[in-house]
Amino acid sequence: MNAPFNASRGAASLRDSFSAYVCDEATADLLRPIAVEHGWAPEKVNKGGLRNAVQSLSVSASPNILFVDLSESGDPLNDINALAEVCEPGTVVIAAGQVNDVRLYRDLVASGIQDYLLKPFTPDQVRDAFAHAQMTISGPRVNEPSVERPHVMAAVIGVRGGVGASTIATSLAWLMGDKAGRSTALLDLDIHFGTGALALDLEPGRGLTDAIENPSRIDGLFIERAMVRANDKLSVLSAEAPINQPLLTDGSAFFQLQEEMRAAFETTIIDLPRSMLVQHPHLVNDAHVAVVVVEFTLAATRDAIRILSWLKANAPQSRVLVVANKAASGSQQEISRGEFEKSIERKVDIVIPLDAKVAAQTAKLGQPLAKTATNAKIAQPLAQLVTLTISAVDGSSESPEEATTSLLGKLGNLKGLVAKKPKPGDA
Repeated sequence: MNAPFNASRGAASLRDSFSAYVCDEATADLLRPIAVEHGWAPEKVNKGGLRNAVQSLSVSASPNILFVDLSESGDPLNDINALAEVCEPGTVVIAAGQVNDVRLYRDLVASGIQDYLLKPFTPDQVRDAFAHAQMTISGPRVNEPSVERPHVMAAVIGVRGGVGASTIATSLAWLMGDKAGRSTALLDLDIHFGTGALALDLEPGRGLTDAIENPSRIDGLFIERAMVRANDKLSVLSAEAPINQPLLTDGSAFFQLQEEMRAAFETTIIDLPRSMLVQHPHLVNDAHVAVVVVEFTLAATRDAIRILSWLKANAPQSRVLVVANKAASGSQQEISRGEFEKSIERKVDIVIPLDAKVAAQTAKLGQPLAKTATNAKIAQPLAQLVTLTISAVDGSSESPEEATTSLLGKLGNLKGLVAKKPKPGDA
């Protein structure tokens, strides 16, 4: 039954753009000016509701976007299925009704409609529904990633509170979308104090808490609705749950979110609080990259050792990248980089220097650090992080150290070509 409502762009241009079938004059009066805004004839808003829609479309071509009122329907689900039988492939259906029932909503969505608006609705809700419908018809949906680019999933884990793991996660996600051109999801799993949306100057919405409270709702449409879009390439799922309301979960919702994001996006960046490793170790089972954010302190050294050991045992498939954030110079560090590397028994892959001025500006503007940091001392390490993350799934066999060296070598060769001057006596 889904087929009649799946977008088929090839036939879209041969039919009317829009038709509506409503049950009352108030709904008609609300729809007509919005139809005019979109360049559609107000006469396309018809009375009669679902019954009239079925009768009309049984003898005429279906429009690209169909708005149908279910208010007078005694059995909305069966009636929608009857409508599906007379709709041609490519019609995007938006339904409206007075029944506020989650089960009905899920059943209607499963039958193939794109949206269900609960009456009374506002003009802005209708505009949003029409905009979403037009995106479905005219462009690729968010869940149609390029088959040439395999999905990459990276978990960003701070070894201590305050090391800047959320800052790194937000910047990595933004760079994946803006610079690497990959459709990217940022999943912030700090349910009560997440800053993923805040760092991008967005309202987090209730999508993540709704997913935890009702995991059965999680599907492709839920992902499209629940995620807040930062730009054309980056969407965010974050939360600011009330701190007097603990959310109890077995972690199944998080796993389902990862599954749906893998199908919908080319990249998933998970801002993963370290406490989640203890409660829900399965969250890193499918991570291609584990970005461990550290600082050069004694406490961070201890916890880095523990987390690296845990990842080795629980996520052997992940490429582990150690990122030292807010690294001060010289004697301002609690311990030196050499001492830190000796203690954790491996090299630090990337060092991001401390720049308090840029950090303050970033917070004020509500933008990711990668966007405001034009200083190469910060921008270059973040770019390296993107390169190393993508290389974990693009078939590259380079180690993190080799990939970084290769990138720097290319930059050095370019500079050498630009600066090189012929010596006296050269041919």
